[in-house]
This record gives sequence, structure tokens and C-alpha cells, in this order.
Amino acid sequence: MFIIVGLGNPEEKYLKTFHNMGYIAAGDVAAKFGVKFKKKECEAYVAEANLNGEKLIIARPLTYMNNSGRAVKQLLAKYKTTPENLIVIYDDYDLPKGKVRIRPSGSAGTHNGMRSIIAETGTQNFTRIRIGIRDEEVNIPLINYVLSEVRKEDYELFIAACTRAAEAAVEIAGGKAVDVVMTDYNG
Repeated sequence: MFIIVGLGNPEEKYLKTFHNMGYIAAGDVAAKFGVKFKKKECEAYVAEANLNGEKLIIARPLTYMNNSGRAVKQLLAKYKTTPENLIVIYDDYDLPKGKVRIRPSGSAGTHNGMRSIIAETGTQNFTRIRIGIRDEEVNIPLINYVLSEVRKEDYELFIAACTRAAEAAVEIAGGKAVDVVMTDYNG
């Protein structure tokens, strides 16, 4: 069983912000399986699907970005699985806008949501799918940038990146090796 977590902020005012790329991608995963986020548990909205005869949990934490680890820790405990079966999708300012990068483990970089997950789970050993958001043309403080809305002219680029991230997550959860998926999607 895998748990796919899309990071973001739960309020509607954040819906189209850079920090909600993970939420959007998680929605794309749920849509692929025709499931909705009906449950509210473990401080997250949760959708359940079936993939190759195994349960697949898709979650959007309600803890706000900086406390995402609380929800992830609870989900891992409730569903009795380990971080090795966790895939986290999130925005990453360290990557150019619209790029998708997959890593089997690693540090949090500049991302507070990832810092929280690493602190709460006690490990960096879980798959992460990063969606690049850095725009060289924009020069504002990082906190203001990640909470700002995606520019209209860039929206389709980001929606496509979220779709690619969702597809990669489903392939990994479906049993495809992370290094193979990295080869297919990183770039």
C-alpha cells in the first residue's frame, strides 16, 4: 500500500498559489481513479483508491504547509505503513517553473513542509516529487512568492506539471521502480 500526499494549504484563497501545486497534483491522482476526498482523518482530506489490488491512499493535509508532517505521521500510523511507501508531491522554488523532479530521498532544501515531514517521521527516506516554481522574472521575498497566485500566462504550464507529477506518483505506487520513473519524468 502506498500513501500519496500532496502538500498545500487548505483554504480556498490558496487554491491557485504556487504552494498548492501538491494539492493540485493529488487532485489529479484522485481524478485518475474517479475518487473524491470524502474523508477527513489524520488532519487531512483523504481519498481511497485501488491500484493493482492494493489500497492507495491519496491525502491533502489540513495542517497548513509548515505542519504537514503531523498529518503524514498520523497517516503512516493509521494505515500501518512505513515512509518507504510514502510519496510526497510539493512545490519547489529551487527548480525552474514547470519542471518535475523525482528523488527517492533527500533533504528538505528550502521547503518548510518537507522539513516538518522529515522531523515528524524521523527520516529522509521517502519518495518526493517536486514541481518547480521558480520564475527568474519575479523578484519578491520567497514567502510572498509561494503564497501568490500563479500568473495567468503560466497557469497551463503548472497544470501540465501537476499532471505529470500525478502520473509519476501513480507509476511508482503501481510498482514501477523509482529510478525508472526518474529517467522517464526528470527533465
